[in-house]
Parts: sequence; structure tokens; C-alpha cells
Amino acid sequence: MGLWHVFYEDWQMECCGTPFSLGDEVSWPLLLLDPDTVLGGGWRDQLSEVAGPVEDVGGVRMVREETGLPVALGADPDSEEDGRPKPGSRTRSAGLLSVERHGARWPEAGGRVRAVQVLTQTWAETAPGSRSYEPVAGKRGLRAVERCPRWFTETEGERAADGRGRRSRESGVVVTLDVPGTDSRLSHALREARGIPGQGAETRGIGAADLAALLETLSTATPPRRRARRRHAGA
Repeated sequence: MGLWHVFYEDWQMECCGTPFSLGDEVSWPLLLLDPDTVLGGGWRDQLSEVAGPVEDVGGVRMVREETGLPVALGADPDSEEDGRPKPGSRTRSAGLLSVERHGARWPEAGGRVRAVQVLTQTWAETAPGSRSYEPVAGKRGLRAVERCPRWFTETEGERAADGRGRRSRESGVVVTLDVPGTDSRLSHALREARGIPGQGAETRGIGAADLAALLETLSTATPPRRRARRRHAGA
């Protein structure tokens, strides 16, 4: 089994999605995105790495991940040139896995939902009083839930020191998906956390709630605090 963090954006769910709960079996078309293009960047534990041959499937550039995960490769919307690896080549790419339910079709990845976290993103006005908002890089939080909401909320916040208005918006959910027959860096991290040497037993012998809680520690939104360096006498 392989565990993969997947971002399910709010508008994708509100438009065309079906809410799901912990333990549900789901099947989604996955798209690997440049994390710097999603909500201003600043992503941490949620990034995935895929490796394998690149192929063209009905006009969609895909990588058949070497452990079995089917993933489409997202293009940079701000670039005039297509910088994605070409069909027939091999790639090793890191990015943010996301659910994409619009446009072309490609093979879906199926698995069991092991953890769900609502992502709350801070947005700020582009200029004081503009009422046009942009995401603030890295300013987000994660809240564990048992079921993905159908609709997401937004609240007004205090103005920043520079006078720009701020909002706090539930911008989607981060889902930990357990996909049979695959392997991932997240699975390696879970094996290490549980002291399990081999692949395939990461989720055995642990209850669903305890597993979700453990996985949440492997999906954080803020960097760890840096310890102050001790100064030795005479230094």
C-alpha cells in the first residue's frame, strides 16, 4: 500500500464533488501541480514525488508512477512553453497531488481515505481597500475532520499593519489516500514512525482514529521551531 497526500480544492468539491468520510473507498483523477502555483506556495509535508515513464493518454500528459499510481502532469499556466517531460521519456517529479474534475479524462487512482484535514488559507487584499484578494504564501492551517464538507466557509479578519484587509477561507481539504499496490515517501515516513522495517504493513494493527491522528502529524502547515543554539562558556 502507498499513502499519498491529495489536495481537494474547495471549488472542485462545491462544483462537482461528492463528500466522503474516513474509511470510504474513493476514485479520483489526480493531477501533479507545481506547489508554487497553488495558494501562493509555501507547502510543506503535503508534497509527493512520482517517478516513471511519461505517456500520452487521450491528449493528457501522464506518468505511470513506477509503483502503480496514475498521475497527470500539470502545465505551468503562466509559461508560454510546455516544460513538462515529453512522452516516451522518464521523469522524477515532485509536486502537489490534486483532484481535477474538469476538462480532459484520464485513469483514476482508487483507494481508501485514511485522514481528512480542512485547510484554512489566509487571503489579503492586493492593495488597501481594493476588495481583490490573493493568498498569503504559507499562511494556512489544518484541522482534522471525519468527513469532507460539501460547502466551505469564509470569515473576515483584522486588517494587516499595511492597511490591507484579510480573510480566512476554508480553501479545501488535504486527504491522505491509501492506494493499494503503490509506495510513497509518506509510507516510508509512517513505517519509520511505527518502527516497521518492511513495506505493506504500515496500517496493520492500528485503529482508524489512531492512524488518522498519526498521519496528521505527517501533514503539517507550519515549519518546526528552530532550537536556540547554546553558547558554551569561553565561546
